[in-house]
Amino acid sequence: MLLDESHRRRDLLILAAAVMIVFILWNVPGLDFLLYPFRLFVTFVHEAGHGLAALLTGGRFVGFEIYSSGAGQAVTAGGSRAIILPAGYLGAALFGAALFYLTNRFRHTRAISVGLGVLLVALSVLFGLRSATALLVGVAFGAVLIALGYKASRALNALVLNVLAILTGLNAVLDVVFLVGNSGAGLGNLRNDAAAFSEEVFPLVPAAVWALVWAVLAVTLLGFAAWYGVVRGRR
Repeated sequence: MLLDESHRRRDLLILAAAVMIVFILWNVPGLDFLLYPFRLFVTFVHEAGHGLAALLTGGRFVGFEIYSSGAGQAVTAGGSRAIILPAGYLGAALFGAALFYLTNRFRHTRAISVGLGVLLVALSVLFGLRSATALLVGVAFGAVLIALGYKASRALNALVLNVLAILTGLNAVLDVVFLVGNSGAGLGNLRNDAAAFSEEVFPLVPAAVWALVWAVLAVTLLGFAAWYGVVRGRR
């Protein structure tokens, strides 16, 4: 059900509170420890994006790992590399944008929490067993969201979902922006996604250019979510 007039002011206040919470978490050094679980969550979404892209393009999602440093690795087989490689960064941005749009455009935030929680637990059990951190992140976030969906008010669910969407979207954008100036960075012997995309799919275009293209696309996704979810959606 679309949001009606009577809910606009309250939902804008909830969104403003979510923005304030993110701003405080991002700018108070002493609260860095609170951002760490969200850093791992973004990696979870990033690696799941690679795997789901493999499945959607006819390949296999073998599994994924998350490291305590916040890095991660997805193992896939087959599928389209042209889709799989950018699906990490862009998948995280799309997740943040879609969650933000749904939370601010529709009233059923409790159902969104439960659905997202079930999805996270399913991804953890199906593909995250090779990594204790991946399993813990997915199950913990999933369980909290399911509990909120069943027990908490619509307003509290909207607040939590907005915070999660904003943090995931912003982290995804910052990650890919970082990659623009550090396109040679990797994890051990593993290339980063932009470098792999440049070598395997479009070798004539430098990795930094692809990282820039992805950054623009990620920002565009978040812009569309904000416009259609909040600005236009509340006119």
